[in-house]
Amino acid sequence: MSSSKSGQKPKLQQVDPSNPYDSDNLKSVVNDLLQEAKTQGASAAEAGLSVESGLSVTVRLGDVETIEHNRDKGLAITVYFGHRKGAASTSDFSPKAIKETVKAACDIARYTEDDQYAGLPEKDSLATDIPDLELYHPWAISAEEAVELAKECEDAARAEDKRITNSEGGSVSSHTGIRLYGNSHGFLNGYNTSRHSMSCTVIAGQDDAMQRDYWYDVNRDANKLESATDIGKHAAQRTVARLAAKNMPTCQVPVIFKAEVAKGLISHLLSGVRGGAQYRKATFLLDHLGKQIFPDRIRLDERPHIKGGLGSAPYDNEGVITSARDLVTDGVLKGYVLDSYSARRLGMQSTGNAGGIHNLYINHDDISLQNMIKEMDKGLVITEVMGQGVNTVTGDYSRGASGFWVENGEIQYPVEEFTLAGRLPDMFMGLQRVGNDLDVRGGVITGSWLIDNMTVAGG
Repeated sequence: MSSSKSGQKPKLQQVDPSNPYDSDNLKSVVNDLLQEAKTQGASAAEAGLSVESGLSVTVRLGDVETIEHNRDKGLAITVYFGHRKGAASTSDFSPKAIKETVKAACDIARYTEDDQYAGLPEKDSLATDIPDLELYHPWAISAEEAVELAKECEDAARAEDKRITNSEGGSVSSHTGIRLYGNSHGFLNGYNTSRHSMSCTVIAGQDDAMQRDYWYDVNRDANKLESATDIGKHAAQRTVARLAAKNMPTCQVPVIFKAEVAKGLISHLLSGVRGGAQYRKATFLLDHLGKQIFPDRIRLDERPHIKGGLGSAPYDNEGVITSARDLVTDGVLKGYVLDSYSARRLGMQSTGNAGGIHNLYINHDDISLQNMIKEMDKGLVITEVMGQGVNTVTGDYSRGASGFWVENGEIQYPVEEFTLAGRLPDMFMGLQRVGNDLDVRGGVITGSWLIDNMTVAGG
């Protein structure tokens, strides 16, 4: 494989697109599990199977640090005796192991308490038409080629600026797999997936100060990854920009959360609208369905069937069909994030989110990050948050942070060692702008956020 030069993307060889996993055989294993559960007296059962393989390499200071090949497989069975539930798992696909695993699950179920909400999803909620979402793009990369690509990534970072004095390494990984799910309603399906990534982390030094930062990319199709050179350069530029950081005085100012950090704010929202948090009454968004939680121009919608999307899935972990829907419309909360169990607890229907969200987008303004900084005029750009100071029960937000101080619409200098504090409901309602610098690396897609006012506790 030829290396990329001057930021050009390498030409990546694709393996034979035919399925390397014997899906028919794997389906028979899942079916055997379900049949064995019935034989042992279960009134209902569901089973999952996964087979995965991958390659990961890390290079540090030009030397190979790790090369890892992995092959994993697993089976899981959940059985129901009425509303009593038991579960067990194994990595052994043999008939003997299947029998023993089902027995273990049945033994557990017989001694658990009855839970009226436990059980399979409703049969009419299961997916019947399974679209090809193009989630499988295997990469025929050898360990040697992966090492060369990781070296190229790290070399680009180290060459970008003489202040790059050390490295935590460049990494390349490639993983593929198949997951199947079946239940005693007659549902039995599976599909292949792939996930490839490249990253680099370096350290910069100036006088007595040192800073560390990184960059990465991830995609189902390796041909769509940023080039190794670009990832390395970006990692170096981010690291050097943090040098000569100053402390912040205590103040109240507007704040821009860069896109990769703003994803975390959406994650806090999702924690508050998950079914488990709602039925336990342990969320700052308790009973907020139909209530305003963002300014009226904000929409968050789920798009589970985007071809090649990192969060795409034709059905959820229970076989329930996924579908496009609005979570927030005109700033109003329109739905929760529910699996079958939490839906029953709330007297609702599953939203097809067993296992998580599927490509959640927030609408954005036609404004770049640079112009958003100009518009803010004076305030903070947050590039990193740390610590566990987010309480999704009360909505209190308090985290250590670092970033850049802005005056006269321009970044002046890096800042660090301060605490950013507010309340999530106020932060959501104070959302002034969403930038067009979308970060698509994951199941939540957003641009940078400009929030009108937050408290900064400086050192």
